[in-house]
Amino acid sequence: MNVLIFGATGMVGQGVLRECLLDPGVEHVIAIGRSSTGVTHAKLRNLVHRDLWNYAAIEKDLTGIDACFFCLGVTSAGMKEAEYERITYGIAAAAGETLARFNPRMTFVFVSGVGADSSETGRVMWARVKGKAENAILRLPFRGYVIRPAVIQPLHGIQSRTTMYRVAYALFKPLMPILRWAFPGRILTTEQIGRAMLKVARNGAPKRVLEPGDIGVL
Repeated sequence: MNVLIFGATGMVGQGVLRECLLDPGVEHVIAIGRSSTGVTHAKLRNLVHRDLWNYAAIEKDLTGIDACFFCLGVTSAGMKEAEYERITYGIAAAAGETLARFNPRMTFVFVSGVGADSSETGRVMWARVKGKAENAILRLPFRGYVIRPAVIQPLHGIQSRTTMYRVAYALFKPLMPILRWAFPGRILTTEQIGRAMLKVARNGAPKRVLEPGDIGVL
């Protein structure tokens, strides 16, 4: 299986990249982003591309893809809706439309978040925009899926690039066993998410939008 990962330097993306590199069934991995992952591996190619809204210059690199794991995302804190939409919806839609032209039989797994608003009409800005991005991916002519994790526990030395999240994870780390017991299915690890996305790429899923409880049992 040939895999393309967007956002492999982020917390979820790092977890997905790790699982792809460990999986013997994954032959090649392309990590595309505005900077390199810094990871060196025989199956990995770091493809640095600055303009994530336009792929005309690298279309030849985007063929022969079996699965795309779209893990790119930013926090909406302090952002105006137009700019958040430009990144969250704009990049996903541009990437999805390009890949659908060259790989119509591929699987595209979009990482969203619990609470995303697929109606696109709710009062919460980030949820509306995430829902718009989800809908754009699900309309495209490939096997599109959305995963909506809630709380994510980073493992294997993986860290969030957002300072606020790093501090929160450090504070709550000793409580994770209790929280996982109290809220079964709501707290997923980066390892679980990476493995679940690989399973979706290989076998599909019973539904196209997967909530935390669905992800945890894949």
